Amino acid sequence: MGPESFYLFAGPAIIIGRTRILTAKDRVLSKPSAIPSPPERESMEFDVVIVGGGPAGLATACHLARLAQEHQKQLSICVLEKGSEVGAHIVSGALLEPAALTELFPDWQSRGAPVTTAVTSEDILFLRNATAAIRIPEFFIPQGLHNQGNYIISLANLCRWLAAQAEALGVNILSGFSGAELMVDDTGTVTGVLTGDMGRNKQGEPGDNFTPGYALSARYTVLAEGCRGHLGKEVIRRFNLDANSSPQHYGLGIKEIWEVPAASHHLGHVVHSLGWPLGSSHTTGGGFMYHCDNHQIAIGLITDLNYDNPWLNPYEEFQRMKHHPVFARVLQGGKRLAYGARALIKGGLQSLPRLAFPGGMLVGDDAGFLNILKLKGTHTAIRSGMLAADSLWNALQRASSELVLEDYEQAFMKSALREELHKVRNCGPALHKFGTLGGSAFTWIDQTIFNGKLPFTMRDTTPDHATLKAAEKAPRITYPKHDNVLSFDLLSSVYLSNTYHAEDQPCHLQLLDSATPVQFNLPQYEEPAQRYCPAGVYEIVPDNDQPRLQINAQNCVHCKTCDIKDPTQNIRWVTPEGGGGPNYPNM
Repeated sequence: MGPESFYLFAGPAIIIGRTRILTAKDRVLSKPSAIPSPPERESMEFDVVIVGGGPAGLATACHLARLAQEHQKQLSICVLEKGSEVGAHIVSGALLEPAALTELFPDWQSRGAPVTTAVTSEDILFLRNATAAIRIPEFFIPQGLHNQGNYIISLANLCRWLAAQAEALGVNILSGFSGAELMVDDTGTVTGVLTGDMGRNKQGEPGDNFTPGYALSARYTVLAEGCRGHLGKEVIRRFNLDANSSPQHYGLGIKEIWEVPAASHHLGHVVHSLGWPLGSSHTTGGGFMYHCDNHQIAIGLITDLNYDNPWLNPYEEFQRMKHHPVFARVLQGGKRLAYGARALIKGGLQSLPRLAFPGGMLVGDDAGFLNILKLKGTHTAIRSGMLAADSLWNALQRASSELVLEDYEQAFMKSALREELHKVRNCGPALHKFGTLGGSAFTWIDQTIFNGKLPFTMRDTTPDHATLKAAEKAPRITYPKHDNVLSFDLLSSVYLSNTYHAEDQPCHLQLLDSATPVQFNLPQYEEPAQRYCPAGVYEIVPDNDQPRLQINAQNCVHCKTCDIKDPTQNIRWVTPEGGGGPNYPNM
């Protein structure tokens, strides 16, 4: 650590040289615990620090490192991954359009990429009720929903493979380290990130095994944390990047992996569904079932988080979906292997923030590049990372450092990625406005007849957290009892996610106002967090004959739904100790 890096206290902020680390107070979070004497913190310098080891962050790292290699230049690139390993926190469907991967690594097949199960057949079904289904004829399916030429993959395994390619190119990958805070100098430029401390107790004070985080400084910082990124949300707020954007919108994806009998398995077959069970509560979303290799099935349900009934429980909707004959006849006699959940970002082109900020940029789902119609974001994440890497490479070759890499956004505006998102820009708002059937009909007209070129852009200006009705005005939903054959209780599911957090650490699910759940949420909404959370984190427990919100943070699978859907925006998800959270094997 050089002599120029020293610690001072300046009110609520910590100063490292001329770099100011944003604190909880800057984030309008609950007041941090006082620290009487900050220990010395090691610092490391890089040309580029990338926060997040998903497809966007790893594509950025690989493409930038390859550009340096081709031009025989030395660049120091660091990828920061909060999971215990790359892929540990990755959960996705997933179907992959391989074109973007081919652009990144033209020889991905000979390199042994875990992309081997081609889609062989597919059905899109409308579930009328708990027993009946209608196969939608191909004529009524927009071209963008067809999956010929795509692959069924484990995104976690693809990211592990991408990490190996990045390391072979000289990229430093730090797993088990959370990007806890932005470092911002006195000109307002992001200069890197601070990793989270290890070993603080619940009160925020250093414990016996306390280890301070690292200060990772960089000429440029790339935020690739995925949907509702902790630091991405911070830079959007700090630099007002979404001033001209529609509100962002989200869905909650819940997924299980099953091993099924050989007679029930059809390698490469893909099923998508809409309608029941979500349709019975006028909620949009849909199910999926993919026949993977090794006689495994990936099955899940995506619930749009703009739903209005506070009694709705996405986890229970998924459990009863599995009892529909379409899914039950495949799962019967099988064994459940894994469970996971993650929010996905689906606002589309209208909701994209500005992509560059002083000292850095947003890539992948930290910005919101998911294709709404296809509900695919891996290929768009890879393409955004490659665009970012091109911009970074150009900037790093110039003698003077530019604060904002405007050419990244300019390149996006001229790219095939922007053209793809523009074509499907009306699909999400149409579903929100017209519902499943009406929205699907509009989408067919928009995509099939007008090829996505209608002369207007629809917008949904109501954020997802503002859509809930009062509980007394919404019909109660009664869910069937779990049979422990196809449907299971929540805690046994969380167990399959291999989630672990050290219990004696500050709670990473913070309430801005601890009284709000009792004073507002409970009477009006019957505290919906206890239903929308897919991990049993939030419970209402009696406390001296009064209801109290209990937060079981150790159960958290990092889906971010609470941060999104809480009607008072009182819950803030921040990073726990690095390495904490789920440990997904092949989600």
